Amino acid sequence: MAIQLMEYPNLQGNLPLRVARGHFATSHSHTNYYVDLTMTKHRLSEARKAASILCGKYQTSTIIDTILCLDGTEVIGACMASELSQAGYMNMNAHRTIYIVTPEHTSGSQLIFRDNTAPMIVGKHVLILAASVTTGYTVQAAVEAVRYYSGIPVGISAIFCCTEECEGFPITSIYTRRGDLQDYETWNSHDCPFCRAGKKLDGMINSHGISSF
Repeated sequence: MAIQLMEYPNLQGNLPLRVARGHFATSHSHTNYYVDLTMTKHRLSEARKAASILCGKYQTSTIIDTILCLDGTEVIGACMASELSQAGYMNMNAHRTIYIVTPEHTSGSQLIFRDNTAPMIVGKHVLILAASVTTGYTVQAAVEAVRYYSGIPVGISAIFCCTEECEGFPITSIYTRRGDLQDYETWNSHDCPFCRAGKKLDGMINSHGISSF
């Protein structure tokens, strides 16, 4: 079955939000929306727009040494690093630049950094960038990993989020459930009303995209 995407316009930089309604499963929950962020993550023009919007939500007093990219957001992270550097944001790195880092996931979903990338976290002020924050499990794990490697989390950014804060940090985002998808819902698989009603899944979703049924 082909998933029919709908576009919601955004007045902040003309960056559309593409979504599909249905019954979808993630590794943590079931939800009634698939939020497709593929183009925003991989199309340079959209990544630049997203980066510009997110950078505008930080004060120039924020020290950012490293951007930790989750969910395939490396292009947006690179655009953010470029814009933050041009805007004169402070960092403590020897070469006055910002590192772009992607964590490695173990089979138990833990986040780790190898010996060659860990120095980009240790003692650094780290901004965590995610595509979306729904249950919050992934960004929570990222904050814990940064602290475990003696890094200093300074903020969390996302394109879409359902919660306003995680681990004591406010989440800066372009889209929110409260402002843009007010009927967005997520449930534990055991409490999913679609499952109780016998409605089959429309697809499986994760940070890479969707596999429709």
